[in-house]
Amino acid sequence: MINIAVMGYGTVGAGVVEVIQHNQKEVSTKAGDAINVKYILDIRKFPGDPNESLVTDDYEKIINDPEIKIICETMGGLKPAYDFTKRALEKGISVCTSNKEMVAAYGAELIGVAKEHNCNYLFEASVGGGIPIIRTLNSSLTPERIHGIAGILNGTTNYMLTKMDEEGESYDDVLATAQKLGYAERNPEADVEGYDACRKIAILSSLVYGKTVRFDEIHTEGITKISTADFAYAKEMGKSIKLLGVSMDVEGRCFAIVAPFLVDKEDPLYCVRDVFNAVVVEGNMLGKTMYYGRGAGSRPTASAVVGDVIDAAKHLGKFIFCLWEDSKVELVPKDNISWKYFVRVSGADKETEVKRMFENSSVVKTTKCDGEFGLITDRMKERDFLMKTKDIPEVISYIRIYE
Repeated sequence: MINIAVMGYGTVGAGVVEVIQHNQKEVSTKAGDAINVKYILDIRKFPGDPNESLVTDDYEKIINDPEIKIICETMGGLKPAYDFTKRALEKGISVCTSNKEMVAAYGAELIGVAKEHNCNYLFEASVGGGIPIIRTLNSSLTPERIHGIAGILNGTTNYMLTKMDEEGESYDDVLATAQKLGYAERNPEADVEGYDACRKIAILSSLVYGKTVRFDEIHTEGITKISTADFAYAKEMGKSIKLLGVSMDVEGRCFAIVAPFLVDKEDPLYCVRDVFNAVVVEGNMLGKTMYYGRGAGSRPTASAVVGDVIDAAKHLGKFIFCLWEDSKVELVPKDNISWKYFVRVSGADKETEVKRMFENSSVVKTTKCDGEFGLITDRMKERDFLMKTKDIPEVISYIRIYE
C-alpha cells in the first residue's frame, strides 16, 4: 500500500480524494499498488464529511510520517504551499500539484530539489485542468523541435467571450453571470486581466525551451476592453475573439504573449466554446496537434493530479526526467513581432485618409456600429503599427489577428 496526503480540501483537493476513492480499483491497478489517502491537511473542520477522520491541521504530522510517500498539493498560492512542498521534496516525498502560481514561480527550483532527492515534482494539473499537455510535451513530443504553442488556457474568460459572441451580451452582464455560476471569483482580476493564462503559457514555454520563461516578463492583456461592437465586426469577418496564450520560436529565441486575438473559422481554436480549454502545439516534424478538454473544475483537475500520483507511485525513489533549468530565457520584445491588426476608427469621413496610411488594408463595416468603420491592416511589425496609430486620434481600439 502507498499512503498519500492531500494538502488543501477545497474544490480540487476534495476532487482528488473523490477520484481516488471512487476509482480505487483503476487507480491502484495502474499504480501497481493500492493508493490510500491517509491524511487531509486543512485548517477547517468538516463535520459530517465522510473523510472527517482523515483531516488534520498539523503539517508536521504528515511530513514526519515515514509511511507518506506522495503528497498532493492543492492549497493554491505561494505561502505556505512553497515551504511545505520544498520540505516534502527534501525528505524524498514526491509532490503532485495543481498550483500554477507556484509552478510558474518556482518550477525549475522544485524540479531540481526533487532530482537531488530522488523523488518527483509533477504538475500536469497546473495547465489546462484535465488536458494532458504537460506529459505530452515531456514525453510524446520530445523528438520534436517545437515551433509554437497557442492555447485557450482560461475557462472563465472563454465562457465569457462565448456568451458575448453567441448571445450578444455585454462584458458586465457575462461577468455577473460567470460569478453567479461560480466560474469567476468575486475578484475576477486573475482571469479577466489574463494573469492566469500568462502563468500557464510561461509554464509551457519553459518546458519547450528547458529554461525558465518568467511570467512577469510576458506581455499580458485581458478581455476587459472587449465589447459587443468588436464581436459585431468579428462576425462580418467570419471570425471570433479568443483570449490566447501564444508562445513561438523566432529565429531560435522565444516570444510569448497573452492577449485577445481574432481567430478565423478555419482555425481549430475557433470552435472551442464555453469553459473548455484547448492547446495547439506545432512541431517541425509532426506539424500541428491539438489537445482539448475541460480546463477547470473539481473532477477534471483532480483527475490530472491523480494521474501524476499514479506516475509518482510507479517511480518511487526514481526521478522522472524533466528538462527545466533555472536559467532565464530572454524574450523577444513584442515590438519586433509582426501581425495583421483589426482597427476600429470613429468618423466615416476618415476612411480614405486612414486607409492610405496602411498599405494593402481593407475596410470592414457593420450596421450595428454607426459613425465608425473597421480596418484590417497588412502584416506589419507592432512597433510600426503603434507608431502609425499614435498619429490617428480617432482610433477606438485594435485587436491582433491570429494566423
